[in-house]
Amino acid sequence: MAKKRSWLGRHSLSLVAVAILSLWIVLYSRADEKTHVGAFFGNAIADWTGLVVMVIATKYLYERGSKESKQPRGLLPKRWEKALRDHSLTVFLVITGALWIALYAHLDSEAKWGQVVGNIVSEWTQILGLVLMTKKLIEAGSKESG
Repeated sequence: MAKKRSWLGRHSLSLVAVAILSLWIVLYSRADEKTHVGAFFGNAIADWTGLVVMVIATKYLYERGSKESKQPRGLLPKRWEKALRDHSLTVFLVITGALWIALYAHLDSEAKWGQVVGNIVSEWTQILGLVLMTKKLIEAGSKESG
């Protein structure tokens, strides 16, 4: 019989990833973005934001055709509800990606936080592309493609 984990144990990956992302944000806010270290912190924010989204979003959202997604429970009576549920991860990424793009469009791309938001837009594009590509494409030797 499996031992029941505490709330902290069940969410430890999310919590640690958010803590590390928070650390990068604090370090970047105090750093000079024109230095190598400052630029690293800015890039780390975008990378860890993507990681946090993948950990948390794939935990709660579903994408039909994705082997990593949990099968949703219950039947949905309306066609649009089923479509929304079957593609909730893609819908989430498209909507939040559009928000990141809108924010980026209003920021100075050369400013400290404009560079970070630009990197986040790039990260979102990569994540969305990966979600869509892994629905149909396979990679030899990958557990998920098998």
